[in-house]
Amino acid sequence: MTVEKDYYSIPEAAKFCSVGRTTMWRWVKSGYLKASVTLGGQHRIQKAELESVLAEKGGYPMPALENGPESSGRPLSPGKILIIDDDPNIRKILARFLSAEDYEVDTASDGFGAGARVMDFKPDLLVLDLIMPGMDGFEVCKRIKKNPRTSHIKVLAITGYDDGENRARIMKAGADGYMAKPIENESLLKEVEGLLIDD
Repeated sequence: MTVEKDYYSIPEAAKFCSVGRTTMWRWVKSGYLKASVTLGGQHRIQKAELESVLAEKGGYPMPALENGPESSGRPLSPGKILIIDDDPNIRKILARFLSAEDYEVDTASDGFGAGARVMDFKPDLLVLDLIMPGMDGFEVCKRIKKNPRTSHIKVLAITGYDDGENRARIMKAGADGYMAKPIENESLLKEVEGLLIDD
C-alpha cells in the first residue's frame, strides 16, 4: 500500500511536474515556488504548491509520483557523487551544497583513497580535483575510464590551476566536464545536472 506524499524533494517535485530539475531548482530559488528547508538543508515543497503551479501552467502530475515515489522505502535520489579533493574545506563546502540538493555524496582526500571509495560507494559522478599529492586527478581519471567496471562513471574535473594545457590533458584522459575554481554554486549544479540528469 502506497501512502500519498504531502511534501516532495526537488528531484521528486521535478518529476511530479514533468520538468527538468534545473527548472524546478530555479523556480524555488527565485521564489516562484515556495519551499521549506529541513534542518539538514534540503528543500521540501508542499504538494498543494506543485498542484497550484501545474494548474497555472495547464499541466498534469505524473501518476507514478501521485501514488508515492518511494516504493523501496528510500528517498528518490538524482545520483551519487564522490568528491575527491585534498582540501578539506572544499570537500566540506561541495558535499554540503550537493547534499542539500538531494544528491548522495561521499568524499575522498586523495587519489589512492578514491579507488576504494569508487568500488564501495559506486558513484555516478566524480567531482575530481586535478592537483593532489600522490596520485593526481589525471591518473585517477585515466584509471576510472580504462576500467570496464567504472568507465561509465562521469568525471567532472575541477582545478585552481586553470590553463589550456591542464584542460586539454584531463579531457584527453576521459573527463566529461571541466570547471575552474572558485566554483559558483549554480554553475556547479548546472554542470552536474547536465552530466547526470536526463530530462
